[in-house]
Amino acid sequence: MAEAGLAPDVVHTSLQTRAIRTANLALDEMGLLWLPTKRHWRLNERHYGDLTGRNKAEATAQFGEDQVKVWRRSYDTPPPAISADNEYNPNADRRYAHIPADALPASECLADVVNRMLPYWFDAIVPDLNDGSTVLIAAHGNSLRALVKHLDGIGDADIAGLDIPTGVPLVYELDDNARPIETKPALERALGDPEAIKAAAEAVAKQATAGA
Repeated sequence: MAEAGLAPDVVHTSLQTRAIRTANLALDEMGLLWLPTKRHWRLNERHYGDLTGRNKAEATAQFGEDQVKVWRRSYDTPPPAISADNEYNPNADRRYAHIPADALPASECLADVVNRMLPYWFDAIVPDLNDGSTVLIAAHGNSLRALVKHLDGIGDADIAGLDIPTGVPLVYELDDNARPIETKPALERALGDPEAIKAAAEAVAKQATAGA
């Protein structure tokens, strides 16, 4: 069962399967699969544009290693927009049929993810917090980095150096203005052994530099 102080009252996930599965695994472990869950595309992972479906070797061969690294790790430089004939283009997926075509991204940098995610934070998640609910958000490396950037006030240049370990909860206690009560580095908010958390974050960093 979940520790009483950390048991969520409501769950928010993206529309992507891996976030939904992560949420379900956590809720199942806590005996809370019955909790109300809200899903929204604004919590989706970053859209990698025309890099979607390519491995590192393919992307590097076409664009060069330095350019691929800029697209993956810079804050405000998106990859080329995904082409209409890219077989990995997710925008035609049924789950997005209700979203206006001009609202769906064709490519994103982290700055775009921040702008895309924050309206959902303010319009859907903050109201749950204001109701006194403990909120569980199951999302993705970049959508969570976007939220952490907002909550912790991390600068544009510094956010590139933050890697959030996979499957490790970050716990934020917020005030009435939905701002952190305590100021500290994001990884110090993680639950678990500090050395294991550090190793997990380093593993994410290696993945980010090894694959396109």
